[in-house]
Amino acid sequence: MISWMHDSFPGHEVNLVLARGQSLDALTAGLRELDREPLAHGEAGGWAWAVHDMVDEGSEDYAEVDYRPLCPEGTELVVFVTEPCSAKAHGPQFHYLRDGVPTLYFSFEDIGQRLGANPDYISAELLAANLIGPDAECEKWHADESHHCDEHEDGARERLVKTIAEAFALPSPPLAREVTAK
Repeated sequence: MISWMHDSFPGHEVNLVLARGQSLDALTAGLRELDREPLAHGEAGGWAWAVHDMVDEGSEDYAEVDYRPLCPEGTELVVFVTEPCSAKAHGPQFHYLRDGVPTLYFSFEDIGQRLGANPDYISAELLAANLIGPDAECEKWHADESHHCDEHEDGARERLVKTIAEAFALPSPPLAREVTAK
């Protein structure tokens, strides 16, 4: 999902927002109120989704988006921040909000440091996928300190996104971008 996002919008650093419990119109209108014009949007698998630029270049607003206003009671939001700071090479981030409450947040660089009202919300799934816990560490590094774990980091990210997608029953990309892109 992350690589699909990055490759589909050349020249844009984007966030993917998925909402369950509200209409696509409400999601896109809410993003516009936050000065984040959707680049593409649609509905799939019970989720409304939109892709928007991470920053509002026109206003020089480089702050992280506060998605709480988009998540009234009865709504869930899943957000993938694909490149929170590409210039500094920070990894992607994941946010889950429910009823306006930031329930779970973590950086792909350190999923062991999960924050939010329920930081263990999908811990069982992450543990089962060996993304956290005692089996999550690279065994090759233990055997050979010259091994560079970043050589297989993309595989772990793909597994992480797949685990998140399965845990929340998210639709699979490419989310019909060719129909909805502006």
